[in-house]
Amino acid sequence: MNRRTVLKNLALVIGGAVLLPSCVGKDGTSYVKLKHVNIDEDGQRLIADMAETIIPKTTTPGAKDLNLPAFVLLMIDDCYDNKRQEAFVAGMKAFTAKIKNEHGKEFGDLGTKTRETILMAIEKPPVTKTKPQKNIPPDPITNFYWGVKGQTVFGYTNSQYFMTKEIVYELVPGRYIVHYPVSKLKLKTA
Repeated sequence: MNRRTVLKNLALVIGGAVLLPSCVGKDGTSYVKLKHVNIDEDGQRLIADMAETIIPKTTTPGAKDLNLPAFVLLMIDDCYDNKRQEAFVAGMKAFTAKIKNEHGKEFGDLGTKTRETILMAIEKPPVTKTKPQKNIPPDPITNFYWGVKGQTVFGYTNSQYFMTKEIVYELVPGRYIVHYPVSKLKLKTA
């Protein structure tokens, strides 16, 4: 083996080992480096906790198992325009402040039932008897929630797990069965 090749490979391994801790957060979870949106580790942890509350781990993998929080962040970073990205970040900050004021804790530190109740309250606002105004901008918290939920569900339904284990995808539906017994056919008699 060539000594130069060994030294190059060794340098790559050592360099990767040095850079690896910068990609891992305080709690040992890896975080996504975003290009257009400024969402810190706490914001990314919030999105991960919301995604896991929306699609929890049961007998099937949850959102964190399928790496859906990273998908949500990358979709927001790559596919949202500047105005929608700013509205998303503003909604995230408002949501964090509201949770701290009402519960005194971070969203991820709350119990599962409490988190579900909070998200259901955002999804189904209380019914009022006044007519909705057309020119009033939507609530930033609601925009943030629907952004996270929409991308989480989209990522889940397009994930490899869902497409191979939950819904068995066939490229061409229907099969040509050469030998099919006539007795299994349901013939209509007139």
